[in-house]
Amino acid sequence: MALSNTTTESADRDQPEATDFDQQLRDAIGVANIPTLLLVLVQLTGDKRWLDEPYRPVRSRGVDDNDTGGLSTEIQDRIRDGAFDAIRVWHRDGEIAVPEPSPELLVEMMTASEGAPVPEKYAGIMTARLKSFSEPDTPSLNGLVPAGFTALIVGAGMSGICAAIKFQQAGVPYIIVEKQSNTGGVWHSHRYPGCSVDTPSHLYSYTFDGGDWSRYFPPQAEIDEYFRGAARRNGIYDEIRFGTEVLASEYDECEHIWVSRLRNPDGTEEIIRTNVLISAVGLFAEPIVPDIAGLDEFDGPVVHTARWDSELDLTGKRVAVVGTGASAMQLAPAIVDDVHSLTIFQRSRQWAAPFPKFHKPVPDPIRFLMREVPLYQHWYRIRLSWIFDSKTYPSLQKDPNWEDTQHSINAINAGHRRFFERYIREELGDREDLAPNVIPNYPPYGKRMLLDNGWFRMLTRPEVTLVDNADDGIDHISGNTIHTRNGNSYEVDVIILATGYNVARMLSPLPIKGRNGLSIRDAWDDTDPRAYLGTVVPDFPNLFVLYGPNTQLGHGGAFIFVMECQIDYVLKTLRAMFEAGVGEVECRRDVFETYNDAVQERHQQMIWTHQGMTTYVRNDKGRVVGNNPWELVEFWSLLNNADLGDYHLVENAVEVGVR
Repeated sequence: MALSNTTTESADRDQPEATDFDQQLRDAIGVANIPTLLLVLVQLTGDKRWLDEPYRPVRSRGVDDNDTGGLSTEIQDRIRDGAFDAIRVWHRDGEIAVPEPSPELLVEMMTASEGAPVPEKYAGIMTARLKSFSEPDTPSLNGLVPAGFTALIVGAGMSGICAAIKFQQAGVPYIIVEKQSNTGGVWHSHRYPGCSVDTPSHLYSYTFDGGDWSRYFPPQAEIDEYFRGAARRNGIYDEIRFGTEVLASEYDECEHIWVSRLRNPDGTEEIIRTNVLISAVGLFAEPIVPDIAGLDEFDGPVVHTARWDSELDLTGKRVAVVGTGASAMQLAPAIVDDVHSLTIFQRSRQWAAPFPKFHKPVPDPIRFLMREVPLYQHWYRIRLSWIFDSKTYPSLQKDPNWEDTQHSINAINAGHRRFFERYIREELGDREDLAPNVIPNYPPYGKRMLLDNGWFRMLTRPEVTLVDNADDGIDHISGNTIHTRNGNSYEVDVIILATGYNVARMLSPLPIKGRNGLSIRDAWDDTDPRAYLGTVVPDFPNLFVLYGPNTQLGHGGAFIFVMECQIDYVLKTLRAMFEAGVGEVECRRDVFETYNDAVQERHQQMIWTHQGMTTYVRNDKGRVVGNNPWELVEFWSLLNNADLGDYHLVENAVEVGVR
C-alpha cells in the first residue's frame, strides 16, 4: 500500500465485529506505552499526522521509557483509540500499510517518538533490527559447508546458546559443551539474594526470541529460565554436552585444526578435533578476592556473590558487605530486613539512576500485546535500545574546553550529574550527613551506571553502617572482628564479598594455545586482552571470541545485540571462507594493530580514561580493555561485513571430525 492511502478514518468505515480479542486488545492498549503505540499506528496505517502535534511526545528523562509520552489524558485517549482501530484491522486482514519503512521515515518516526532528534545514521541499524525481528532465520550455508567441517562452541550461557542456534539455522555442524549442569552461564551460577538484571528484560532478549517476561527487570531465576527456554524452543538444548569442561585447546598448524581435550561428566577425558573454536565463556568467570590480612582466618562464613552458598542463613546475623558495585547494590537491600546489622565497606562510590520499574510486574494485558502484536514488541525494544544504548553516548565524550573536569566532562554530562545528585539527596532525606560519602567525585558514567533499587534509602536505616574507604577502610581481620585503618572495629558473623571480577584476565577458564604453541595468556600479557572487532586475534587461526575485548556496553544497555552481531560476523566469515575454498583464517597483524590503536585513541577522548576513578574495565597498565568505545551503530556497521582481506588465508582445508 502507498504510504498516504491508509488512514485510521478509512479503517473505521470497515471494522470487524467485536471479539474476545477486541476486549483483550482494549485492555492492553489502555496501559500500553504511548510513544510505542504511535510508531505502531504510523506503520499500520501510513498516516503521518500521528507524528505531529498534538500527538508528539515530550522528551523522555533519563532511562525512563516515558509511558504516557508526557501527553494529556485526552490526547493519549485519541492515540489509544487510533491504535485499537488500526490493530483490529491488521488482525483481521494481516496488512501493514508500510511493511518496510524507508530510512527517512524511520528517523522521522523515532524522532517524533522520542521528542528529540535521532541522527540519520541510525536508520540502517533500525532497519536491520526490524528485519531481524520479522525474519529471524539465519541465512543457510547448506551446500557450502565442506565435508567433515565442525565448530566447537565452549559455553552454553547467553553467547553459546545463541551461537548454537544460529549455527544450526545456518546448517553449520557444531559441538557445544558446558561445564555446568545446565544452561545460563552466570545467570545459572549466580544466586545471591536480590540478583537480577539491570537492563530491561525486553532488551535483554534475543532478537529472534523476545520471551514472555513477568517483570520489566526480572530476577535471576527468570533470566536463567529464559535462556534455558530459548535453547529448548530453538531446538539446541539436547545438543548441549553438560558437565563437560574444556581442559585445553591447541591449534595444529599442520592440519589446520583445533585439538581440544575435554573432561566428561564421569571424569574420563576425550580428544576432539574441530576446524573452528568459539569461546563463549564470557567476562565474568574469575571472581576477585581482595587481599585483606586475616580474611582466610575469619571466624565465620566468607562468601563471594559469584559463589553464593544457598544454605547460608543470614537471619539475625551481623553481616559485613565488602564492595558497593552492582551486586552489592542488589544484595544489601534484599537482605537488610533479615539481618541484625549490616556494615558496608565502600571501596568506591557509585552513581545510580532512578529505577521506576524496579520489581514491577509486566501487566498481563501488556504480555498479551507483546505476544499478539509483534510490531508493538519490536518498536518497544527498538526504543529501549535507543534509551539505554544510544541516547547516552554524547555524554561520554570529553570536551577539551570543559573546565570542571574533575566532576564532569561536558555540558550534557554536567546536567546528568546535577540530576543524579539531586536524586541521591532526595533519597537520603534528612540524612544529609551521608551525602559526602555516597555522592561520587567523578563524572557520571565513569563507572557503569547502576539502577537504584532502594540502596540510598537503605543506607539511612539505623541498623546499617557505611564505612567509606576514603575516610577509613579495612586494615585487617582477626577472629570475627574487622579492624579499620582508623582503629575502629566491627564484630560480624558473616562476610560477603561483592568485589566483582578480574575482567582483564579474559578467557581465563579456557587454556588456549595458538600458532607455535603461543598461549593466549602470553599473547595478551595475561591482563592486556586485545582483538580485532573484539572477536579475532593474530596467531590464533580460526578462533572466534564472543564477548571479547572492548565489546562491553559500558554506558548501559544490553550486550545481547552486540553478541548477535559478532555471531553473524563469524557466520559471514565462514561463508566467505567456504565460497573461496579457504580452510584457515588468521587476523593480519597490521589490521589488528590499526584497529586497536583506533580503539584506544577513541577511548582517550571518552570518560573511561578519566583519572578520577578506578574501574574494572581498565587493566593494570591503564588501558581500557572491557568497554566498547564505538557508538552501537558504529560497531554494528563494523561487524556487518566480513572481509577476507583482513586475514591471512590457507586454502584446501583438511577434513576433520570428532574421534
